[in-house]
Amino acid sequence: MGNEQPSNPQDDYKAKETKPQLGERWPHGGFRGGGGWISSDRVTSTYDLVEQMHFLYVRVVKARDLPPNPVTGSCDPYVEVKLGNYKGKTKHFDKKVNPEWKQVFAFSKEKIQSSIIEVFVRDKEMVQRDDYLGKVVFDMNEVPTRVPPDSPLAPQWYRLEDRRGESKVRGEVMLAVWMGTQADEAFSEAWHADAALVQGEGVHSVRSKVYVSPKLWYLRVNIIESQDVESLDKTQPPQVFVKAQVGKQVLKTKVCQTRTTNPFWNEDLLFVAAEPFEEQLVLTVECKAGPSKDEIAGRLVLPLNTFEKRLDHRPVHSRWFNLERFGFGVLEGDRRHERKFSTRIHLRACLEGGYHVLDESTMYISDQRPTARQLWKQPVGILEVGILSAQGLVPIKPKDGRKTTDAYCVAKYGLKWVRTRTILDNLSPKWNEQYTWEVYDPCTVITLGVFDNGHLGGNHENSGKDSRIGKVRIRLSTLETDRIYTMSYPLLVLQPSGVKKMGELQLAFRFTCLSLANIIYLYGHPLLPKMHYLHPFTVNQVDSLRYQAMNIVAVRLGRAEPPLHKEVVEYMLDVDSHMWSMRRSKANFFRIVSLFSGVISMSKWLGEVCKWKNPITTILVHLLFCILICYPELILPTMFLYMFLIGIWNYRSRPRQPQHMDTKLSWAEAVISDELDEEFDTFPTSKPENTVKMRYDRLRSVAGRIQTVIGDMATQGERFQALLSWRDPRATSLFIVFCLIAAVILYVTPFKIIALVAALLYLRHPKFRSKMPSPPCNFFRRLPARADSML
Repeated sequence: MGNEQPSNPQDDYKAKETKPQLGERWPHGGFRGGGGWISSDRVTSTYDLVEQMHFLYVRVVKARDLPPNPVTGSCDPYVEVKLGNYKGKTKHFDKKVNPEWKQVFAFSKEKIQSSIIEVFVRDKEMVQRDDYLGKVVFDMNEVPTRVPPDSPLAPQWYRLEDRRGESKVRGEVMLAVWMGTQADEAFSEAWHADAALVQGEGVHSVRSKVYVSPKLWYLRVNIIESQDVESLDKTQPPQVFVKAQVGKQVLKTKVCQTRTTNPFWNEDLLFVAAEPFEEQLVLTVECKAGPSKDEIAGRLVLPLNTFEKRLDHRPVHSRWFNLERFGFGVLEGDRRHERKFSTRIHLRACLEGGYHVLDESTMYISDQRPTARQLWKQPVGILEVGILSAQGLVPIKPKDGRKTTDAYCVAKYGLKWVRTRTILDNLSPKWNEQYTWEVYDPCTVITLGVFDNGHLGGNHENSGKDSRIGKVRIRLSTLETDRIYTMSYPLLVLQPSGVKKMGELQLAFRFTCLSLANIIYLYGHPLLPKMHYLHPFTVNQVDSLRYQAMNIVAVRLGRAEPPLHKEVVEYMLDVDSHMWSMRRSKANFFRIVSLFSGVISMSKWLGEVCKWKNPITTILVHLLFCILICYPELILPTMFLYMFLIGIWNYRSRPRQPQHMDTKLSWAEAVISDELDEEFDTFPTSKPENTVKMRYDRLRSVAGRIQTVIGDMATQGERFQALLSWRDPRATSLFIVFCLIAAVILYVTPFKIIALVAALLYLRHPKFRSKMPSPPCNFFRRLPARADSML
C-alpha cells in the first residue's frame, strides 16, 4: 500500500471513516464500554477508544539467599525471563546475594508460542559461560488476569528449582506474573519483547512517555536612562546604547540621539523566559567607538527570579542599579579601590503573567491560557484520543539489506505532549494507546505527527535525526459533542519531488462537553488573554518572541528522558510556516479568489435579473422590491429570516468528519519542481547565482502583480477622498452642488418614492440600457488620485 500508486490519488489523499473494535474485551466474552460484562453508570473506561491488546507481564522484584560461587566466593546475579523465542534480561549486580531489580517484562499475547514461562537466575561470569543458579516455571494456563482498576498483583517468593525441575535448590526470587492490557500501570515502563534488539540509550527512546512544556513567561525590560557614562575618548560625549541578553536572546536599544553622559531611551525590550529561571539578565552599556567598534562602559547581571510578576497592566516600580566597571588595565590595579562615581542605569522590569506565550502559530493554536495559573478558568471539556495504528508506511531507512521503519506517534495539545512507544521494523504498527486532555477553549487544534525513530542505540548506521512521516491536525470546534470518531487520515508530506503519501494514521477521538453554558460564553470572548489587546505586541515582536519560545521548548523537551528531539518539536510547532513559498502564495491567492466567488455569483444573478433573461424571476424581484419599499420595516427581518433558512437548508450537507489537509487547496499537486526546490532551499540560500537570479526575477514579477492590485485598491480609496478635498476644484464643485440638490430632493420626497425609482431604474429592461459606462462611473474614474505624485 505504501509504494503502490492508487488509481485515483485524490481519493487516496482523503480521510476515511473506519470501524475498529474499540473497548475492553476479556476472555470471558464480555466487553467494557457497550453493555457487556460491567453494568454501571460509567459505561466507558479509560481505554474505550482503542483496540485492546493483551500482554503477559512478569515483574521481577528481588532475590535472596543466593548461593555464592565456590571459586570466587561471590555472586554477580541477574535474571533471564524466557517465553518461547523471546528472552529478557535484568541488569546484573556485582557481588550481591540479595539483589533488587524491580523490573517488568511484557510479552505480546499475539506472539506467544509457548505454554510455559521460564524465569532463570544466573551468575554472570567474565570469561566462561554464566553459572546456572536456579529457575521458576509457570504454566500459561494458570496465569491470572488482572482487570483495571484492580490493585496491582502482589509479588510472591518462589523457591528456585534445579535444571530438571525435580528438586529445590538454595535461593528464592520474588515474582509476579499476570495477563493484562495496555491499560496496565506497568505498560509504559516495561521491557517489551518486540524491542529486545534495542541496546544502550535507545532502550529509553522506544518507550511511551508524557511530556509537559516548560512554563513560559514574557520578560519586559524597560530601559529608561543611564547616568555618568564614561568613554575612553574624553574629548567628546559618548554615543550610548544598551545591549541586553537572556540566554541566547540578545536585544539592543537604539543609540541615544544626543551625545551625552546621561543618555535617555525609555525603550522596551522583550524576552521569553522559562521556569525554573536558570538564565540571567545581562545588561551592558556600550559606547560607539567607531563605525564597527563598540566599547563597554559598564555591566549588570540580574537573576530573573528577582523581578516582579504582574498579572495585568498595572505600573511596575522602576529601580536604579549600579553597573560594574569594565576594562581595568594593569596600570589601574591600584585605583580599583578609589571612591568614584559609578555608572548607573534606570530600569523597569517585570515578568508578564497576563499574556499567553505563543510557541505555535495562532492559526493552529492549542492553548490560549495566560501564563499565570491564577487567571485560568475552569475546563469546558475533555478530549480523549486513541492512537490506534498506522497502515502502509513507506520504508525509510536501510536495515540488513532492506528498508524498514521504526514508527512512533507524537500528539501535542496545550502544555501536554505525548509520545507512543516505538514499534520496531513494522510498516503497519499497532500502538493502541489512549490519552486525555483538558480543554479550556473548543476553538483550538490538536496536532499529531508520526516519525521514524533514528536514535536507536547499538545501530550507528541509522542513528541520526527522527524522520517525518506525516502530520494530522484536528480542530476541536468541528467535532460533535460526545461522538466517537474513528478515522483513517492519510499522512501527507511535501517533498522536493512533490506531495507524497507516507501511509495512513488510524485514530479514535471524542470531545466531551463539561459545560455547554461556558462554551457558549467563550464564543463571545477573544481567543487570547486581554493583555494581548490592551497592550499588543508589534508583528515583528510576535514573530521574534515565537521563534525564541519554540527554541526554549525544543531545548527543554530535548533534555527529558527519553528526549523529544528538536526536529520533532519544530515539525509539530510549524517552525518554518513564516518562510516564503511560491506554492503557499498561490494557494492563499486562490483562497482569496474563492471567497469572492459568492459575491461574483450573486452579481451575475443580479445581472441576469436586470437583463430579463428569466422574466418570471425579474417580475418576482420587482414584487419583492415593491413590498420592501412599502413596508421598509420588513427589510431587516427578511434578511435575517433568509439567512436562517439558508442555514437550515445547508444543515443537510453539513460535514460529518473533521477536515483534513487538502492537497488541492494547498496547491501541492500543480506546483512545479523549481518552486518546490525553492521552498526546500535553506535560508540564506545555498543555490548557485544563476538560479537565485532566475528566482529573484520570478519573485519580482509576482510581487509586481501584487503591487499593481494593491495600488489599484489605494487609487479607488483616494478617489473617494478627492470628492471633497478640492484637489480637482471643478469635480468637487460639481459634487457639492449635486449633494445640495440631492439633499433638497430627499428632504421633500418620501424615501419610499426615492427607493422605488432607484430600484425600477436598476431593474429596467435592456431596451432602456446603454452599453456605455454610466455618468457616475465616468465621473468617479476622472477623479484624481495620489498616484500622480509617486516617483
